[in-house]
Amino acid sequence: MVHLSLVSINRNNAAGLEKTMQSVASQTFKEFEYIIIDGASTDDSVDVIRKYEPKFACLKWISEPDSGIYNAMNKGLRNATCDYIQILNSGDSLASNDVIEKMLAALEKLEYPSVLYGNMIKCFPDGRRMVDKGFAGQEITMLGMFTGTLNHNPVYIRRDLFEKYGYYDENLKIVSDWKWYLQAIILGDEKPQYVDLNVTLFDMTGISETNKKLDKEERNAVLEQMFPHTVLADYERFASPIDMIKRLQRHPWAYKMVWFLERCLFKLEKVKRKKNQFSKYE
Repeated sequence: MVHLSLVSINRNNAAGLEKTMQSVASQTFKEFEYIIIDGASTDDSVDVIRKYEPKFACLKWISEPDSGIYNAMNKGLRNATCDYIQILNSGDSLASNDVIEKMLAALEKLEYPSVLYGNMIKCFPDGRRMVDKGFAGQEITMLGMFTGTLNHNPVYIRRDLFEKYGYYDENLKIVSDWKWYLQAIILGDEKPQYVDLNVTLFDMTGISETNKKLDKEERNAVLEQMFPHTVLADYERFASPIDMIKRLQRHPWAYKMVWFLERCLFKLEKVKRKKNQFSKYE
């Protein structure tokens, strides 16, 4: 039987941790390992852990200082013993009471891929919800990762991949999971599988312009570290136009109009070049 290690990290978010633990405790499937890494919280977080502890067949937890979010995640990964790992941080929750059971069934049906992901429901402060299907089963390419990412919390990752590709880079504050995906999926050629299943609810409250700015800065630093400039130059120049073309292709009439305009402009340029060539020999 395939087993799951579910990891939650927390620091001074007792209310969020209780929401997370309650959703995990409500699962119909109980035979999983639950690991909580608390960063020496000074609020009621430890009391919340103790309150819910009897509800789990296997709960491991520690409360001690850490050096950041990815240091805490790595602690959880190193304490995990099961075949697959899911990271569900405090404040987020599982989308339904039977989602672990369904994800494990999908793993078996798909013959245990190295990475399995589902949908993440984004929960906004004003009450709006949006289903984010990520790549939704499409091939994950360098272009896709250059402009986006694979959502982190609705993903089951085979534990031995962290031994193969390393753990999360603790020098990064916000994009280390994205860097790990680049190493495993783009450079390592792992083939994630997708199941159209709502797996997690993601709290969007903490998303800010500051986070977006840091995300961009760290992404650029990672790309410069991992890829030569000769490769990145084309991505930096053409990633946005290619994304625009993909959006246009969803609307055939608009795509045909743009295609026709491009052909006309190209032919005009071609005629001008020929005229210039002939004029040189006159």
